[in-house]
Parts: sequence; structure tokens; C-alpha cells
Amino acid sequence: MTSTDLPVRAPSASRPARPSRRAVTARVRPRGNHLVLGDSRLARVLALAVLAVLAAVWLLPMLWAVLTAFKSERDASDPEHWAWPRHGLTLKGFSTVWERGDLPLWMLNSFLIAAAVTAVTVLVSAMAGYAFSRTRFAGRRVFFALTVAAVVVPPQILIVPWFRQMLGLHLLDTYAGVILPQTVAPVMVFILKKHFDSLPRELEEAARIDGAGHWRIFWSVLVPLSRPVLAAVAIFVFIGAWNNFLWPFVSTSDPALMTLPVGITSVKDAYGIQYAQTMASAVLAALPLVVVFLFFQRQIVKSVATTGLGGQ
Repeated sequence: MTSTDLPVRAPSASRPARPSRRAVTARVRPRGNHLVLGDSRLARVLALAVLAVLAAVWLLPMLWAVLTAFKSERDASDPEHWAWPRHGLTLKGFSTVWERGDLPLWMLNSFLIAAAVTAVTVLVSAMAGYAFSRTRFAGRRVFFALTVAAVVVPPQILIVPWFRQMLGLHLLDTYAGVILPQTVAPVMVFILKKHFDSLPRELEEAARIDGAGHWRIFWSVLVPLSRPVLAAVAIFVFIGAWNNFLWPFVSTSDPALMTLPVGITSVKDAYGIQYAQTMASAVLAALPLVVVFLFFQRQIVKSVATTGLGGQ
């Protein structure tokens, strides 16, 4: 039998290949900006359990501090009833701290100093970041290298030079003497410089064609595009200035210029450590930041998430 005698089958339409189960699952499962914990239910349960444990570990010290603040000094020192006070909750610690200090004045000073430090730091850091990113001048790489090297310098090393400088300028015991040294933030200059590097240069070139100079480009083009990162920088600078204790303590001796961290440390008893009063002072110091977070939590989380500053 020759090849010509073999039966010839009519050409049939090719059947499409059956998609695999993985492909169907990938097509059906919606894609979004969420963390994939696993395909199985067990993996998700285990991941959520680990996150719940980590959240509890993070919250327990805070809950213990708040509970201690509402104890009496006798119950705060009682190791047998550490979970719940024997004599119930009381506001004695808060009332003692409030009576012995001037909390409204300290909070006002902290707010004014932190707001001024934040405004000056964000403005100076943004302009320095723009200069390093968008301009060319002699020694630019050297100055930027020095800025990066200054990131690893602890602020505690600069206390003595800052003090001598403020003393020479006659700025001790003044708001300016407390504010100006805290506006030095090399890490924020580095972050903003890298952010400006990521922005398209076509926008700057188009603005130059329209006759815009450096200031116009910086203020009208780049700053509106940098609102998330500027907000994140402002948040971290404000929190750092609000919680700063060492420099306001060193640079001021006038009680009228005390900030909240410095003021609450002055409320001490002559009979050893008062745990309830100490925790009450800590709660009062953190309360304004908690209130600010509750009102602006959406903007804070969005700014930190979109700029990647969560690890700072």
C-alpha cells in the first residue's frame, strides 16, 4: 500500500487548549494593591495570627503605662496587683502633675517651637534638595557628600558646639536659640534631593521655555508635585521637635520657655521615683500627638505610605 492509498481525514478545526487551573484562578482573582498572604486559608489565618501577636506586643507597654497613670503611688509600687490596682483607679497622678507644673504654658511652648522648627526645616531642606538635584555649581558633589556624611553624626555630639554658638550670638534662653539648632536635618535634605531626582525634567524644561526661573520652577512646579513627601517630612520633623528633650533642656533656664518634655521632668517628688506621676506625665506629653493623629490619620498614613518613610 502506497502513501496515496491511505485514507485522508478532513481537516478539523483546531480546538483551543484548555486553560490550566492556575491560569483560571489568576484571571478570576482580582488584582489590587493588597498583601498576598497565601492561596490557602491556613496561610492567611497564620499570617493574621502573627500580626495580632505583634500588635499585642506593641500595645501592651502602652496599655501598662496608661493603667499605671491611673493608679495611686501605693498601688503602682505593689508587685502583687500589677494588673489591676487594689484600691481602684484614681486621677491623683494627673492632678499632682497639673498642680505642680504649668502644663498649658509648656504645651503652648512645645507647639510653637515644634511648628517653627517644622516650617523652617521643610523650607530649607526642600530648597537645599532642589539645589543639589536641579542646579550645577562648583563643589556640588563635595557639599552633597558632606551632607550625606552628616546623617551619621549623632545630635548629642553637637550639643556643646550649638551651646557655644548660641552663647556667642546671645540667643540662649530665647525661642530662636531653641529653634535654630533643631532645623539642621541632613537626612531630610537627602530624602528631598532623591525625590526631586525622580521628577521628570520635561516639566522644568517647559517652564523654562515660558520664562520661569529657578524660584518659579521650585515653587510653582516641583513643590505642588511634592506634597506627599513634604507632608511626610513635616510629620517626622514635628514629632521629633515635640519629643526633643536634650537641647531645650540645655539651652533654656527660664521656666517660661520650658517645653512639655522639659517641664514634666521638673515635676518630681523628693521621696524617690513616683511611678504613677511619671506615667501620668508621659501620657499627658503624648496626648496632643494622639489627638493630631486621630484628626489627620488619613493624611498621615497616605503621606508615609506613598513616600516610603516608614522605616525612618
